[in-house]
Amino acid sequence: MVRAVMVGQERAFAAFEAVRPRLFGIAYRMLGSVPDAEDVVHDAWLRWQQADRDRVRDPDGFLITTTSRLAINAATSARARREVYPGQWLPEPVDTAADPLLRLERDESVELAMLLLLERLSPAERAVYVLREAFDYPFRQIGEVLGTTEANARQIGRRARAHVAEERHDPVARADHGRLLRSFLAAARTGDLDQLETLLTETAISYADGGGTVRAAPMPIYGRENVARYLVGLMAKFGHDLTFEIVESNGQPAILASRHTAAAALIAIEVSPDGIERVLITLNPAKLARFQRREA
Repeated sequence: MVRAVMVGQERAFAAFEAVRPRLFGIAYRMLGSVPDAEDVVHDAWLRWQQADRDRVRDPDGFLITTTSRLAINAATSARARREVYPGQWLPEPVDTAADPLLRLERDESVELAMLLLLERLSPAERAVYVLREAFDYPFRQIGEVLGTTEANARQIGRRARAHVAEERHDPVARADHGRLLRSFLAAARTGDLDQLETLLTETAISYADGGGTVRAAPMPIYGRENVARYLVGLMAKFGHDLTFEIVESNGQPAILASRHTAAAALIAIEVSPDGIERVLITLNPAKLARFQRREA
């Protein structure tokens, strides 16, 4: 009897571990926060342990449905918390070159600019968009996740795609994104205001998240000239003891600024064929923990 229970537990754990990266990917895209996503996945594990697994025909489907529903509930709570967040909120960046839970599932829905855009959707719209666009789940299954009909899930998906399309810029090649990022870094480091302005679009926007612990612009900065001046001033405020390197964050190259071994800022850009559209600057130390540099 004890042996049978142990075998059952081992099988339950193996089934969960097999789909865990997918569960984390769903929760992270829904919430834009690693700790919140980890909490959701942990709660899904607890539900899986408590379930009558002999009656579960599709363990993956059970876990994906459970995780998605938990993430929808968590997104509703997170939205209320972010209304009182100090300053601007940005999604927490992740090192997709190293993170085993996201490394194999990189797509545009994990990019920081897209996560920020998804935050503007309702939790239900976000769930449908993530499950359909990032993981290609059928609307029948998505409807079951939401407890609604396939037709209604399709309707929610159309609304979500329309909202995203209104603000999503045309993509550019990875090589072009990297070239603009390197030029941006060179101009910002040297304080070349004119060069920065040539790289930014006329309607460029800068966002900075200090989390209430690091001084950051309390509101977005709008317009090419304003963004360029803000970035030059920010670099001057950082001082000259920073090191800069290009890292991979959320499936794209980004700039990591470090002081000794401590990550001071992560700067990501959203690019269109016209230039740099958005600059996302993460300064909150709690969101940079996964980008700490090691001693040489």
